[in-house]
Amino acid sequence: MEDSYVLQMKNRKFSDFYLCFCGYAKCSPLHSFGPAVRPNYILHYIVDGKGKFLVNGEEYNLQKGQGFLIEPEVQTFYQADEEVPWTYLWIGFGGKKAEDYLRDLGLNKKQLIFQCGCGEELKQIVYSMLKHRKYTAANEYFLEGLLYTFFGTLKENMEIAGNAGEKDGNLYVRKAVEFIQNNYADPVRVKDIADYVGVNRSYLYTLFQDNLQLSPKEYLTNFRLTRAAELLQLTDLSVETVAMSCGYQDALGFSKIFKAKMGITPSAYRKENAAWQETKRKEEIDLTF
Repeated sequence: MEDSYVLQMKNRKFSDFYLCFCGYAKCSPLHSFGPAVRPNYILHYIVDGKGKFLVNGEEYNLQKGQGFLIEPEVQTFYQADEEVPWTYLWIGFGGKKAEDYLRDLGLNKKQLIFQCGCGEELKQIVYSMLKHRKYTAANEYFLEGLLYTFFGTLKENMEIAGNAGEKDGNLYVRKAVEFIQNNYADPVRVKDIADYVGVNRSYLYTLFQDNLQLSPKEYLTNFRLTRAAELLQLTDLSVETVAMSCGYQDALGFSKIFKAKMGITPSAYRKENAAWQETKRKEEIDLTF
């Protein structure tokens, strides 16, 4: 392997989502890795050249602009092409939210391959990660931010690669998610989402389960409640106004759904968060003396 640059993280400040390692390498012909099992999620992106990726009995021939996901504890093998060996970058990551964030990208155990035309941007992000090699608290925050930037760049630019049916299915899911994000404040129903995408409710349900492991209704509810929690934390809007702002016409019904999901009423959630914020503020004041 030529021109290989690697950053290995030994300490972790964060638990929801964190960088384990990253790197960039120009491979020699037929350079391979595996068969091996890795403990973390790893995303590879091919900057140039081509090669093959083998997992679960499937072989994928990949080239510049494509990438692949390696899941924890899954045996994989990948190899550079003999004539046009690939140059790739990679990030290894983990955390309680890692699987959810991969779902946001449209990646899961059934969909491991993607394509993206933002190779230069991803390369610069990894280069920035590699510059923060020294362990300091500041660098941990820098690396955490760069990890989110990497995912944000992918989310904005990537397409799911696969056969035509899988690609169409993911396209429908992306359109449905965009519709939900743009219209969650209105009293939309699953039928409205299906009509916008142009498929029937049953097929939309199947696509969401296959790609996100959630039903369209569950995704819509989760999105609304997440937005409601943000409004309760960051604004002084009444619970009734928050409910209306998140697509719920009945404040009582909203409160019941919120409690069922969050384990606490909207009012109690706001008070609890306000108390936590006040405690943190006092701690920060104490630290200044």
